[in-house]
Amino acid sequence: MRERPLEGSMRDVRFWMLLAALVLTILATVLPRVKLTRDVYDLVAVVDITGSMNTRDMTVSGKPVSRLDAAKAALERLLATLPCQSRLGLGVFTERRSFLLFNPVEVCENFAPLETAIQNLDWRMAWEGDSMVAKGFYHAISIAEDLKADLVFVTDGHEAPPLPPGAGLPEFEGTLGKVMGLVLGIGGKDKVPMPKFDDDGNEIGVYGPMDVPQENHSGAPPPDAHLRPGYHPKWAPFGTDVAKGEEHLSSVHSEHLAAMAAKTGLAHADLIDTNDLLGAISTHAHTRPVEVAVDIRPVPASLALALLVALYALPLLASLRSRFHRHSATGRGSKSPRVGAVQLSI
Repeated sequence: MRERPLEGSMRDVRFWMLLAALVLTILATVLPRVKLTRDVYDLVAVVDITGSMNTRDMTVSGKPVSRLDAAKAALERLLATLPCQSRLGLGVFTERRSFLLFNPVEVCENFAPLETAIQNLDWRMAWEGDSMVAKGFYHAISIAEDLKADLVFVTDGHEAPPLPPGAGLPEFEGTLGKVMGLVLGIGGKDKVPMPKFDDDGNEIGVYGPMDVPQENHSGAPPPDAHLRPGYHPKWAPFGTDVAKGEEHLSSVHSEHLAAMAAKTGLAHADLIDTNDLLGAISTHAHTRPVEVAVDIRPVPASLALALLVALYALPLLASLRSRFHRHSATGRGSKSPRVGAVQLSI
């Protein structure tokens, strides 16, 4: 029987597909690694560990957690997304200073110790109870500058005691733009009570209005101080009544953090508004080009596998589908005799 032209052409296609798969397989075994240039980052992450960071108004995996736990989870995600040969250091902030725990190290070779160090950050590491965020932020910038790195400053922005009335931010004495990076706000938008702990670290309730300073008396009194009860320019420049306020309640101070970032040349983002920390950092950080060897052998290997699947699996599936359709057509074409039907012969 003479071979049909269609069958012959199909056999030719299968031959060339099999040959292409063989060539791709050989390439997958002999191709060298390709050297490419990509950008990496040198970062120092400084985390606020003051009392307000214990406030539980964040969620991780659907569970309510403290701001500090949410900050740690965010840094773990950042660590996992940083490209190899990037470097990451870690520090903490409390009172008015930031403290460097270790210098930036390569993230892939040191992934486990970096992850463990982030997980072990604790509010009990704080050496003072005050939270002068702007001053601690400026100090963190100076640390990053000495290390020739960019900064990720993680805080809720809650100043304790509050800034003096009308004083605004302290003056920034560094060089604008020399250190870049991100000010990451942690916390919800609504004011909520802050947990209170005793000297042994046991939670004993929440802070009340009388437990925290509601006003800063370290600077000049506000312009309307002379209208306050008991005012005396020398003996009572702030009046004699106890100041009222909401400093015992806390939320993320987004406007304050945005002003800090703008004053120093960094970017600002709130964690509740973004999960892509690397994306937020990459648009406002220095990069360092490095040459990396990229293994491209999986590409021809994957193409060879796809050709083999197309060569053997697809015709088999087509045959099974054809048989199914023929069986279905046969079933529909045969008629079963009706129950109770009578055949008449003439």
